[in-house]
Amino acid sequence: MQTQEWATTITAEEGMEKRGLLIFGLLVAMLFSALDNTIVGTAMPRIVGELGGLGMMTWLTTAYMLSSTAVVPIAGKLADLLGRKSVYVAGLLLFMFGSALCGLAQSMEQLIIFRALQGIGGGVMMPMAMVVIGDIFTGAERARWQGVFGAVFALSSIIGPQVGGWIVDAWNWRWVFYINLPTGLLATFLIATALKNKRLERRVQIDYRGMFTLIAGVVSLLLALSLGGKEYPWQSWQILSLFGLAALLLSAFILVETRVSEPVFPLHLFQNRVFILLSGIGFLMSIGMFGAIMFVPLFMQGIIGISPSESGTVMMPMMLAMMAASIIGGRLVQFLGLRKQMLLGMLTMVGGFWLLSTMDMSTSKQLAMVYMGVLGVGIGLVMPLTTLALQESFSKQELGIVTSSSQFFRQIGGTFGMTILGAVMNYRSSHLLTEKMKPFLIQLPAQAQSWARQLQEQISHNAQALYSTLLNPAAMQKMPLALQRVLVPILKTSLVDTLQHVFRYGMVFVILGAVLTLFLGEIQLTQGRKSQV
Repeated sequence: MQTQEWATTITAEEGMEKRGLLIFGLLVAMLFSALDNTIVGTAMPRIVGELGGLGMMTWLTTAYMLSSTAVVPIAGKLADLLGRKSVYVAGLLLFMFGSALCGLAQSMEQLIIFRALQGIGGGVMMPMAMVVIGDIFTGAERARWQGVFGAVFALSSIIGPQVGGWIVDAWNWRWVFYINLPTGLLATFLIATALKNKRLERRVQIDYRGMFTLIAGVVSLLLALSLGGKEYPWQSWQILSLFGLAALLLSAFILVETRVSEPVFPLHLFQNRVFILLSGIGFLMSIGMFGAIMFVPLFMQGIIGISPSESGTVMMPMMLAMMAASIIGGRLVQFLGLRKQMLLGMLTMVGGFWLLSTMDMSTSKQLAMVYMGVLGVGIGLVMPLTTLALQESFSKQELGIVTSSSQFFRQIGGTFGMTILGAVMNYRSSHLLTEKMKPFLIQLPAQAQSWARQLQEQISHNAQALYSTLLNPAAMQKMPLALQRVLVPILKTSLVDTLQHVFRYGMVFVILGAVLTLFLGEIQLTQGRKSQV
């Protein structure tokens, strides 16, 4: 197959106008693609009400996550081979096409398929902004702009639910997807206008076998991690088969990559110490970060007893702190250096997790918000730097794949984090509830023994489900008062102890990430403006 390689170019002679248009287009694209991750959740009750399929609701998120994560490294490699503009615009168009189909969906099955298609476009778009920023700016400038883009990503997490609720109330749930079309067209026009392609004569081989085995292997692995312990037991044939298939396909992927001239994910990257360390730091940081995002609302609703909307306000300081720290960190890194700032951020995250692990039934909402703010500062100081350090450590020819790999390992880390910390929670809950419930169950009269056996079975197989009683006031009111007096204190004390353990485990992963930063060495930021990329 004969094709051409394309490289992005913006010259100084073209002036700052096109550079400004390009940055604005990148920001618009980043904002609306990141918003899509949070805005859909608000519309889910209306979607289920119209299309049905309550049991498949979680697949609206899972389908998007699977497809977007799997294509991230492929998008980076294709950007190196075919050029930034071609790949970026293709991702934008695919995302908009998927959004339009989602808005037209007439069944839950159709919507899930269209969300997966939309996720492919999103997986192409998400790393491309950082790739282009890496092209057109030097290290010192790049640090500031990547901080801004990190802040935009955090902003989307704050305003997404509110925007989604407003759209659903003002129009209907379909406009949650249709809203991507005008903003997507604006971003596409700006990026297509300002981003230039320079044609280079070169023979390029597209690694189709590598792309297939990587996507199939990653999807199998993520499916096993997402479904294990929830839809199916970890020892079930379904989960074991998915893990086995993932191992087989990823082994085939490694074999393929050793035999092609242009591997989609070059294995020689794993011979680079900086690449391994930075990928590990991003992976471990994400395990902790997603652990906090997943379990803090449970603590606030189940223990403190606040509403879901109020628990959302507890998360807001983390996002606001991430925004501020990302912007400030983009300038601070020029004085502290990459390694010192990364270590400072990881240690701040460690402090945030330690504070979360001290929360108990007397913790106020305001104090929890302070703790989340500390955690957000740490995340904001670190997150943009993993990409920046990789871009400073590799040549321009590999900028796309190393940039996208940074996001890939962070997304994989998030999935592992939810799985590992969820397993910690279930194991600890099962142990505590068995221990604390046993004296109570023994005292039950004979006519209640059937109910007692059902409760014991639930504790053994899905202890977390019992905590839903604390989150459901209607279920609580139906419970006899005598049973409430015994059961609720047991559930609350067990949940407090369990979540303290979860936060400590999250802290351990972040500590390991902090240790890895000690081995990075000094990475210098390039100075001066790039005239051509």
